Amino acid sequence: MKALILNSGTGSRMKSLTKDSPKCMTELNNGQTILSRQLEQLESQSIREICITTGPFSEMLEKHAHEAAAAASLFFVHNPEYSATNYIYSIYLAKELLDDDIIMLHGDLVFSTDVLHDIMRVPDSAVVVSSELPLPEKDFKAVIAGKYVSAIGIEFFSQALASQPLYKMNKNDWSIWLAEIESFIERGEKNCYAENAFNTVSQQCILLPFDIKSRLCAEIDTPEDLEAVNGLLLKGQAK
Repeated sequence: MKALILNSGTGSRMKSLTKDSPKCMTELNNGQTILSRQLEQLESQSIREICITTGPFSEMLEKHAHEAAAAASLFFVHNPEYSATNYIYSIYLAKELLDDDIIMLHGDLVFSTDVLHDIMRVPDSAVVVSSELPLPEKDFKAVIAGKYVSAIGIEFFSQALASQPLYKMNKNDWSIWLAEIESFIERGEKNCYAENAFNTVSQQCILLPFDIKSRLCAEIDTPEDLEAVNGLLLKGQAK
């Protein structure tokens, strides 16, 4: 199994915190950065082949990643069009490195290690959802049809649960999604979510909702998000 960490965004909503460094290098109050915490957690689950996409400050990010995970095999894929595309294009650029079962996550995601441990042991492909959190207005929701996820996006509210971009993808399901990502890019659709491609093949790409309830798995998009996550770390509520 390999990991794919998507780090090609500009992080503009973090304001001054991302003026001189990528968002994944934002410091947490436990002495780690978001990225160093992710790399440590992946290593704790014996995942040592890690592909990281980059955008702004790519050289700084690469140096930091090597220092944080000296024992891992790190592969970096730079998206030169990071300011004009979404991460669907970064995935496309990295596709040759992704022929395996995949843990895919956004580079601004902070989660409990037990969440990663548990989702990796789901037999089917799965995505993190929470049945205990309110539906976010502007963030991802997963539409549930029976036992499976039929669509993921910010626009869905009916039959939906709050969702976070932490995926465990079996190779067969991932190949279906990745092929559709390629089709999107070949049509010039570079500035949409990768989940748009999933939504068109969700009947073939079987994805289970993995309900973490109240456990920590949250993106840090704003300084307020950072403050909230740091509060949980300070209280020891997320290991």
